[in-house]
Order: sequence, then structure tokens, then C-alpha cells
Amino acid sequence: MSCYEIEALRLGLMNVLGTEDDHARQHAEQELEGHMTGPIEALAGAETLAAIERHLDAALVDLEEEIAATDEDDPEYDYLRGRLVAVRDAERAVSRITMQGEDVLAGLGEAHDVLHEAFPVDE
Repeated sequence: MSCYEIEALRLGLMNVLGTEDDHARQHAEQELEGHMTGPIEALAGAETLAAIERHLDAALVDLEEEIAATDEDDPEYDYLRGRLVAVRDAERAVSRITMQGEDVLAGLGEAHDVLHEAFPVDE
């Protein structure tokens, strides 16, 4: 069993961060072999944090639907629920990355404004 959402998220984050770890990329791609469709494929190919958040949300919806359609006596049921917890945790982590990035961007804007106040430029 594999956690397709997590592997696709890893690939998407590698894209966004510009990670050049070929071994990690190949491993994730092998895990996803035969499952690169829909939100999983879109998540793996995401190139922005906004796209990652959007496609991860869609993948979560699909996973929730799969859990709802699985009988509680099915041996895979507990694994699917555990996978859901892991993917929701990953979703929160991506949200934190986005918020931290936005905070850095806002801080740079404030630093820029302070510099212009301290050292006005005549135009």
C-alpha cells in the first residue's frame, strides 16, 4: 500500500522548491506508477504553493469518498483512515509554509518602505 497523496505532494514540493534530488524524485514516481491521474497527477506536477493547496484539497475529497465507500470490516479501512490523517496533517504543513512565505514577503515590503522613509529618493 502506498500513500499516493503524500508522494504526489513530495513531487509538487520538489517542483516548487527547485529540489534536484533525482533519487527522491524517482522513488516518488515509482510509488505513483499507475496512479498518476486526476488530483494526484495535478498535485505531482504543481509548480506553485497555491496549486499544491488546490490539488491537495481535491485529493483529500477523493480519499474521503474512497473511505466512505469502503466497508468498515475491510482490512484496508483502517489504513485508509490513517492515510487521511496523514494527508490532513500534510495539508496543515503546506498551509504553514504558505503563511510563512507570505509573512516573509510582507516583512520585505515593510523593510523596503522603511528604507525609503530613512533615505528618501527624489524623483
